[in-house]
Amino acid sequence: MNTYHFITHWRVEATCEEVYRILEDVEALPRWWPSVYLEVKQLEKGRPGGVGKVVSLFTKGWLPYTLRWQFNVTETHFPTGFSLDAVGDFAGTGVWTFKQADEQHCEITYDWRINAEKPLLKMLSFLLRPVFSANHLWAMRKGEESLLLELRRRRAETDAELAAIPEPPGPTFPHNLYYKPENQTKSQSATGV
Repeated sequence: MNTYHFITHWRVEATCEEVYRILEDVEALPRWWPSVYLEVKQLEKGRPGGVGKVVSLFTKGWLPYTLRWQFNVTETHFPTGFSLDAVGDFAGTGVWTFKQADEQHCEITYDWRINAEKPLLKMLSFLLRPVFSANHLWAMRKGEESLLLELRRRRAETDAELAAIPEPPGPTFPHNLYYKPENQTKSQSATGV
């Protein structure tokens, strides 16, 4: 009963390479997707191309619980996607796939097959499965919204364009009480560096 399978589809105005580069930069996740990623640390770089990269994450969704987990990149297919194995409060696999739909749009699919191993989730999945599933769907909606903003930030050519882009949606209660958008978000160069 603690097994979940989610498939998320996004369509964004971008190239596959742009999307790949944003998502592979794991330590930037708390800056541009702060509603979900509270803390991210790359533990191991992995081989050239990213296979073997190990990342530690502290995450949350709309509900007021947090998750600690790690992922290991198991496959990379630049620029069309990558796969990972997760351990910790989540255990399972995730596969990001990017397809260029036309010259302007990238179709993104995330296939997430996990077991909820956090005791709260594991024990209550039989009862609260729809609530936990809705929490995941909320997190992915915030991810799409945040990705669109990050693409705009990276493409901004002037300080005025950069200043006109709103901050990404922040975390929900109780983490929103101490969340402060980083000043660097607005003051970054147009290349996002």
